[in-house]
Amino acid sequence: MTRLRSPEDLSVEELRRLLIEKRRAERQARLERFRRSGRVVPFPSQEKSQSQQPTVTSDELLFGEEELRQRQHAKPNRRTAMDRVLFYVEVVAVVGLILVLFSGFSAWRNLNRESASALAQPTLTPTPLIMAVVLPSGHTPPNSPGGVQFNEAEIPEHLRPLVQTLANLPVPTPGPEQAVRIQIPAINVDAPVVQGDGWEQLKKGVGQHIGTPNPGQPGNIVLSAHNDVFGEIFRDLDRLKKGDQVVLFTSQRTFTYVVQQVQVVEPTRVEVMMPSQEPIVTLISCYPYMKNDKRIVVSAVLQQ
Repeated sequence: MTRLRSPEDLSVEELRRLLIEKRRAERQARLERFRRSGRVVPFPSQEKSQSQQPTVTSDELLFGEEELRQRQHAKPNRRTAMDRVLFYVEVVAVVGLILVLFSGFSAWRNLNRESASALAQPTLTPTPLIMAVVLPSGHTPPNSPGGVQFNEAEIPEHLRPLVQTLANLPVPTPGPEQAVRIQIPAINVDAPVVQGDGWEQLKKGVGQHIGTPNPGQPGNIVLSAHNDVFGEIFRDLDRLKKGDQVVLFTSQRTFTYVVQQVQVVEPTRVEVMMPSQEPIVTLISCYPYMKNDKRIVVSAVLQQ
């Protein structure tokens, strides 16, 4: 049990505080008497401010310092523990918020990337479209039992409907940059060029395969004509040699190509019609003369 201290054991500060507390108690008693007699009307703000002012009781001065220390540290210890718990909760909440924000930002960035890729237009590249099952100008020889006609025997049976579909494609309207005439001085060829290389077009002259470029442009211009019917325009292609000239005319300009290669191939070798990066012209006709079971192909490059 804590021993009460005598006034001689108190310090000057403690005595001063004890005196202040005694005067405050007397003042409170006086105010209470005045309040009961009606001489003082208390205001809520005053009561609140007075109640909030810390009071120092005489017990706190008369009891020992050890008990005071225990009383002073009991509640702060509990408050410190609660503050630590609240601090950890706040830290966890802040970390969680950061993770949520980071996840949301990543999702937003991925969504923007997907939206941009969905809205972006793909780069269009030309597709190597041959649109041919066999090389053009194929027909039966004039001396065959059935006479001159389109040679369906060259075409696999399952591909014949495709050939009929391609034959019905519309012929483009001639333009000023399209070829209108061809000359090959080495074999005395001078003939008109028409658009399309179907059976009816090749009756009128040298046919340009639909979709191939115009003279002077990069790519492979495919021209074909018959060798033993309808003027026998390409009868002497086998006489051409490397260095001979092939001249193409448009309504505006003239372009000269130089022969690089002459070869005899099967009618199914449609890869000779493939597009190219450089400006070339490919001449195609049936071969040999009056037999027509193969094709002769002449390749020429634009003269710069």
